[in-house]
Amino acid sequence: MIKAADLEALRAMIAFEFARGLQSAESLWQRVATRITSNTKQNTYGWLSKFPALRKWVGDRRLKEIKEQAYTLVNDKYEGTLEVDRTDIEDDNLGAYASLSRSVGQECNDHVDRKVFEALKAGRTSLCYDGQFFFDTDHPVYPNHDGTGAAKSISNIINPLVTTGPEWFLLNTKRPLKPLIFQERTAPEIDMITDPKQDTVFMKDVYLYGARVRRAFGYGFWQQAMMSRDELNEANFDAAYAAMGGVTRDGGDPIGVKPDLLVVPMSLRSKANAVIEVMNKANGASNPNYKAVELLVCAWL
Repeated sequence: MIKAADLEALRAMIAFEFARGLQSAESLWQRVATRITSNTKQNTYGWLSKFPALRKWVGDRRLKEIKEQAYTLVNDKYEGTLEVDRTDIEDDNLGAYASLSRSVGQECNDHVDRKVFEALKAGRTSLCYDGQFFFDTDHPVYPNHDGTGAAKSISNIINPLVTTGPEWFLLNTKRPLKPLIFQERTAPEIDMITDPKQDTVFMKDVYLYGARVRRAFGYGFWQQAMMSRDELNEANFDAAYAAMGGVTRDGGDPIGVKPDLLVVPMSLRSKANAVIEVMNKANGASNPNYKAVELLVCAWL
């Protein structure tokens, strides 16, 4: 007969190992995304369209009365469930469940990495705050500071006619809001079903322990990101670097965005190293892009 003390010991072990998994997992998402706490079903980011610049104060304050885009991120629920056989509890055969519980905790962190970099990869077909795809050729930038006038189309895709091949990304991640958003409604938690009167215990002879989170993923400022499917070489890297630095806000003022991170899939690791990680080119000449930015090689891409 399984005693309450046995179930409590199992619960404590699973909770402890789950927490260890959460704490020990290495996370990459923090390099490219900002965590924003959510207190409701969804968050609306209308304020993203208000990208102000300081100006000399003459007369009244100049308000940027620009139409807000209804950019909303709805929190989704995610779960991961662990079944513990009743016979394993009776026979004190629980060693494997410690590792499994730790793995569930790590998966809660890996899930953020996976979804953040999925969002980055999907940026060419996913909308951001201005109503355009995050990576697009016609982001509107207006000639007047108040967001009026005939908008000029700005691209954050290098060589947009190239539509095949692995994507690589040049990002600015040093500002308060990074290019991607990780919206967290609830932190990872463990729920448990151990009542023998529950169907899962009575009918299937298993106890259930499940992780649960609520979260969403989206985009910040497109001005802080460039992407390309063209060959990753010195010329295209230089083009992306220069294009990001030349982006302006409404009114024509430079934003001053400076790239600091090159993100590539595993397949482009060698080419990325050749562009920014070697001091000298193959011909012996100095590499002008040596350490120009940091390199992030991401398996999630």
